[in-house]
Formats: sequence, structure tokens, C-alpha cells
Amino acid sequence: MVKVGNQLFTAEGPSVVRSLARMGFGIFLDLKFHDIPNTVAHGVASACHLPGVRLLTLHTLGAAEMMAAARRAADLVKHPPKLLGVTLLTSHTADSIRSVGIAGPPAARVVKLARLAKSVGLDGVVSSAHEVRAIRRACGPKMLIVVPGIRPADSASDDQARIATPGAAIRAGADYLVIGRPITAARDPRDAVDRIAAEIAAARLM
Repeated sequence: MVKVGNQLFTAEGPSVVRSLARMGFGIFLDLKFHDIPNTVAHGVASACHLPGVRLLTLHTLGAAEMMAAARRAADLVKHPPKLLGVTLLTSHTADSIRSVGIAGPPAARVVKLARLAKSVGLDGVVSSAHEVRAIRRACGPKMLIVVPGIRPADSASDDQARIATPGAAIRAGADYLVIGRPITAARDPRDAVDRIAAEIAAARLM
């Protein structure tokens, strides 16, 4: 799959999704919907009608009613994408979530949000690799876990706080990895992809 996030979608709109679908790509539409339930439901409905979309994100901090509205909207489509609840961003730290009124360690908050997402019928969550094992214990084997903040050992952390190598995330039990700047900012993106793919393959054999 290729990820279409806010930056690309804002620049090019739905046409870029259609173009990528025509090329044969599956699409991770990472728009992180977060609004009142009615607005999110309509946004999800529109996204579900775009071709090739396999994964679609919304913020779990939008709360149960918003996520449930998204679920209902997606279920009106014959083959809806998997709905993923973004828990806490991988740029967040204990200090940053405390500054916006969220108490406690990030890991505990992430697991609570993952349970909430499961309770309203979401297919999975987005979290850092640090919380994958705890989410799996709390939500079971069928819950998809998508992990961003992936940084190979020789990469800069950039603005990410809770990061992991590709191998570590796979060994923790991630279903999908989101890998952006280690590839897009690499001097040789193809070589970066090949090295990351090899690390993932090796981790799967362990």
C-alpha cells in the first residue's frame, strides 16, 4: 500500500487517490478525521467511495459517538475500508499529553483508547510500537495494529518521540508499518526500501 496523508490530499485532492488506484496500488488514506459525529460520518462516507482505499483513519480522541458514526457510515458501503483509530501520535510524550489535560503515562492512555475503538466496532488502531504488545493483550488477535514512527537504526528521529526500528515493530506484533521519511528523504530511496524490506523479512523469521 501507499499512504495518502493530509499533505498530499490537501495539495492534490481525491484525484490523487484515483490516480494511484488506477496504477494498482492499495491506499492507506490517513486523513485522521476528528470532528463532530455528523461531519466525520459524511467525511468517512465520501472516503469510502474513493477507489482503492483499504485503510482509513480517524482520531479516537473524538470519542465513542464520533467513532460509532464513522462505523455506521462505512457499513453502508459494500466493501468498506478498514477503519483505524489513531490513539496518541508518535510525537507525543508524557509532558505533551499532560499539557493538553491528559493525565498518566502514554502507554496507559493508548490502551484505553484502543479498547474504546474496539468497543464501537473499529477494525484496528494506530499506535507506536511501544504499545503494541499491551494492545494485543487488551484487544485480541483480530485487532489490526498499524505502527508509524518507524526509524531504521541509522535514521534520524526527526519530530518523532516514540519510535522503533522496523524489526522491533514487527517482533512486537505490528500488522502494518508506516514508513515515510526514512524512504522519501533517503539519498537512494530504492536502496532504503530494500534494506527495510530485508529487516522486516528477517524479523518475521524470528
